[in-house]
Amino acid sequence: MDSSEAGRNVEVVRRYLRTFVTKDLAELARLVAEDVEIYGSGRAVRGRHFVAAAVSSPGLTVVDQRIVEIFAAGDRVVVSFAQTYRREATGATAVQSGCKMYRLAGGRIVQFWGEQDLYGLLRGLAMVPAELPAF
Repeated sequence: MDSSEAGRNVEVVRRYLRTFVTKDLAELARLVAEDVEIYGSGRAVRGRHFVAAAVSSPGLTVVDQRIVEIFAAGDRVVVSFAQTYRREATGATAVQSGCKMYRLAGGRIVQFWGEQDLYGLLRGLAMVPAELPAF
């Protein structure tokens, strides 16, 4: 892979992440394969509809997004990021961090792996107790 292809792959991932702010499902369809493989949070699923559901989560809006680090290696792009969400019911905001790795083919995302701090997000939005129960 030459550096221009790596640059294009990074741009695809940047545009994809931006759909969480814009909620542009047409753009999402241009960037993510219909049968994309998704790994993370203890599960593996297949299908762009899972991503579309996350992008258009009712009651949650991404109001800010910061890419902390992004780089390409071969057909992969790795990114760490922070997204600020607003819970529409209360107006509360919280930041969720995440780290993902994407595999691209033909200018589209075909697989991705990663984790996001869901507990931190829910805690920040006062949707779960501030402290975990004792185990």
